Amino acid sequence: MLIREVLAHKTGAEIISVDPEISACEAVKLMTERDIGSLVVMRDGAMMGFITERNILRGMHARGCAPIEIKVGQLMEQEPLVANLDDSVDYARDAMTKSHTSHLVVLDGATLYGVISFHDVARACLKEASFENALLKRYIKHWPE
Repeated sequence: MLIREVLAHKTGAEIISVDPEISACEAVKLMTERDIGSLVVMRDGAMMGFITERNILRGMHARGCAPIEIKVGQLMEQEPLVANLDDSVDYARDAMTKSHTSHLVVLDGATLYGVISFHDVARACLKEASFENALLKRYIKHWPE
């Protein structure tokens, strides 16, 4: 299964973005309202970075400050982990596991296509495994004797 297929079946595939100058508090509010764990940081239509709940928590802890006092641009990953539309789900799973990250930005060249979470990848892997399992059961059931 390819990343493009994961994006095609993903519910809520809208890309939610913020300006790097908004406060971490505003970012948390948006993530909570939208029930998402990450935001693309954009300015003038160009991706500047990526921020997750983990980035916000770690940044606040390291700086010892309240989320209203710090800007998203100070906490974001400027070079986030990226996948291409034609990368496999196996690549995404391995990359996310090795880097201990929960989200991947999906790009095709410089074009932003979306964000996938580890949950999206796990769901795709389960769907693929269920399909393969059904094929194997059908094959075994019709085994020539």
